[in-house]
Amino acid sequence: MSKLWGGRFTKKTDQLVEEYTASIMFDKELAEEDIQGSLAHVSMLGKQGILPQEDVEKIKEGLHRTLQRIRRGEIEFSVADEDIHMNIEKTLIEDIGPVGGKLHTGRSRNDQVATDMHLYLRKRVVEFVDLLQKLQSALIGQAKRNLDTIVPGYTHLQRAQPILFAHHLMAYVSMFGRDIERLQDSYKRINTLPLGAGALAGTTFPIDRHYVAQQLGFERIYENSLDAVSDRDFILEFLSAASIIMMHLSRLSEELVLWSSTEFRFIELDDAFCTGSSIMPQKKNPDVPELVRGKTGRVYGHLMGLLTVLKSLPLAYNKDMQEDKEGMFDTVRTLQGALQLFAPMIETMKVNKERMRQAVNQDFSNATDIADFLVGKGMPFRQAHEVIGKTVLYCIQHNKYLLDLTLDEFKQFSELFDDRIYSVLQPERVVDARNVYGGTARTQVADAIGRAEKEIEQTAAWVAERTRDSR
Repeated sequence: MSKLWGGRFTKKTDQLVEEYTASIMFDKELAEEDIQGSLAHVSMLGKQGILPQEDVEKIKEGLHRTLQRIRRGEIEFSVADEDIHMNIEKTLIEDIGPVGGKLHTGRSRNDQVATDMHLYLRKRVVEFVDLLQKLQSALIGQAKRNLDTIVPGYTHLQRAQPILFAHHLMAYVSMFGRDIERLQDSYKRINTLPLGAGALAGTTFPIDRHYVAQQLGFERIYENSLDAVSDRDFILEFLSAASIIMMHLSRLSEELVLWSSTEFRFIELDDAFCTGSSIMPQKKNPDVPELVRGKTGRVYGHLMGLLTVLKSLPLAYNKDMQEDKEGMFDTVRTLQGALQLFAPMIETMKVNKERMRQAVNQDFSNATDIADFLVGKGMPFRQAHEVIGKTVLYCIQHNKYLLDLTLDEFKQFSELFDDRIYSVLQPERVVDARNVYGGTARTQVADAIGRAEKEIEQTAAWVAERTRDSR
């Protein structure tokens, strides 16, 4: 069979041109969405009397058979047929005859492919929201088990102030919560139907776009046909959200790599998420977080690639826009793999509480509390800051920590010191003193966990509702 668009041409397409311009190698991933959109479109053609009902039923039966054959791997897609739309339509025509050619009435590949991608990303976004809330749950589980575990908090990768390890983990729960919000917000624009825009100007047939939107579960319809076929903002939004998610995963990955090192020994990752060395038998390498950290740049690249493709395109559709898919598909696979691994990796992570406590006891991260103690006695903070700086320097010079000093040694630096300083310097006291909303005090972290669990319940309900609506 000749090309479905070949009537205007007098020569066959050069084979190299076919291979260069074809997208079937990657857009075959849209097969189910393409058939889903076609089923809604042909139902509308029948409802509007554009096609006789007999033809509609025949096309529907053929599409269902084609879908089952694709799922069974029985159809061999051809580069000569360019893309998933033409491959499916050609398969349909071979199955049911010329009537299959009526399926394309009132639409173009331009609005067809845009619809496919909206359907594809709509499903993926719900899946990623679900995976993110499962990761949040894993982090919360570890936080609950470590409400009494104190660890050094860092700035500039230098020990700063003692915090609860649960508080540190809950910071990532907040990050992933924002990621969920971004995806949920992008869902509004993904859930907009472009079908019916035709090639760029609409169609002369009396189609019912609202009926198609209802059949496919779209909440909105593109207002402008030019915009409908040329818009890829929804993919850019997804790639942007995915880049931020990967950035958050990469930050957590970096900490897991550091914490599992001999120098830190704060945690141990389960053997199932590590690998060994081909030459050094003692090694246990945190390959999963390392690879997630490495793949982050890959996702960034896809975002920048599509931004660059779109930056100079005139309206409406241009062949350049074929470059929107490979990066999107690769980002989906990359993000999916990372999120599927992270939750079980966090759940099975062992926390070395004794080592964390030892680290807290062997630093000066409680120094700020001495300054606050002196301020409470009436000393200006800047003066107190200087006093504590000199006290820390004295400790370093004499190989001591603050709790090792005698009261007489403290009084060398200020007569305002008294016995209460030893209570003030205890790590538990230092932590619980930060009893402000969002602080590291145990009561505040416990409250934060409770709020996060309620948000996860709401997220799970959002996922369940949209999963149900898409069936």
